[in-house]
Amino acid sequence: MECLFRFILQDIFMEAAELDGIIDGYRDSIIKLMSNIIKIKSVSPEAGGEGEGLRADFLEKEISATGVECKRYNYTDSHGVQRPNIVCRIGEHARTLWIVAHMDTVSEGDITLWKTDPFKAYVSKDRIYGRGTDDNGQGIVSAIFALKALQRSGIGLRYNFGIALVADEELGSRYGIQKLLDEKIFDSSDLFLVPDWGNSRGDEIEIAEKGMLWLRFKVTGKQAHASVPEEGVNAYRYSSQLVLELDNALHRKYSRKDSIFEPSSSTFEMTKHEKNVDSINIVPGTDIFYIDCRVLPCYRLDDVIKDVVKISKSKAFRDVKVDVEVFNREDPAPQLDADSEVVALLEKAISSSRGIIPSKVGIGGGTCAAFFRKRGMQAVVWATLSGMAHQPNEYARIDNIIEDAKIFARMALG
Repeated sequence: MECLFRFILQDIFMEAAELDGIIDGYRDSIIKLMSNIIKIKSVSPEAGGEGEGLRADFLEKEISATGVECKRYNYTDSHGVQRPNIVCRIGEHARTLWIVAHMDTVSEGDITLWKTDPFKAYVSKDRIYGRGTDDNGQGIVSAIFALKALQRSGIGLRYNFGIALVADEELGSRYGIQKLLDEKIFDSSDLFLVPDWGNSRGDEIEIAEKGMLWLRFKVTGKQAHASVPEEGVNAYRYSSQLVLELDNALHRKYSRKDSIFEPSSSTFEMTKHEKNVDSINIVPGTDIFYIDCRVLPCYRLDDVIKDVVKISKSKAFRDVKVDVEVFNREDPAPQLDADSEVVALLEKAISSSRGIIPSKVGIGGGTCAAFFRKRGMQAVVWATLSGMAHQPNEYARIDNIIEDAKIFARMALG
């Protein structure tokens, strides 16, 4: 029996080494695919873009060229734009290991902060620069080349290997994974890896997320000429006061800490501010701003909303009208068991490939994994990332793309 075990173990190591060699040989193709993805803008229509359509077309052709059949799921958003999702799978087993990556990106932001064109790949040594490389292009490319390697090798799989390339992750997944979950594509016994968060060492596995709440505030006063401000009510001034009041009150009340999360406390960040007036000499009658809240699971989002509304309707703001809108809400999902099958599978793949034992952590939230966990499915978040998401001069390391593809492929072997 011991000899048989050693023979099986040796065979598994040989298969993993064969897969690693195949993936290493894809280096130039990996650079080419990432470069092609970067030049196809896929910003949400809600953020002024045209959506994921052209990128989905390209990726569907890329996968189909390998002989793997893709199925496309299109959903029409509030702007009348088709938001595509692509699903493919190889294997004939009862259960599937899914890699779930998103095709949409954020906009480039302040273009003056970029040293190169954000939508034209720039390769320097081990880095590929461009918008969406870290978030979530690396996950897409690693998944596709893991699929190609598994198919080319002909090695027997323990699990089917599936890829779900989804839409709308950056703004809530309403036309992405939330819709796909209702299509009954995924089995409750399937395993899911979402390569949408990680660190540069690849030694942390995310098993928990905070609740996420995006709030929109519209403060309405009265427009006037700036030389006679007493004839108006400056909405900008009141919104500034409201921002500070909310910032202090929310951080003070929701101050608990949980060491599994990084950062360990709830966060309330003032982010987007819409243009109010076009001229310097106009007192704005309307001002709109947003707050991004990431709330520890020990708190209820309903309570946060109640406190926000109470402050907004207090006497300090009686001279203006304050409308509070929940722009996006994701209540925290149950924390994944640290000893679950998918965690153990990923740990083994990382340990055998890199010789490290990863720790289990929680993050601020917002990945597709939460939607699976809410339905009782096993989903982890992991990748080896440079931490450049949403930043100017975003990049992904080529070695990380290659090494993550190896981990994905090893997981399918079990």
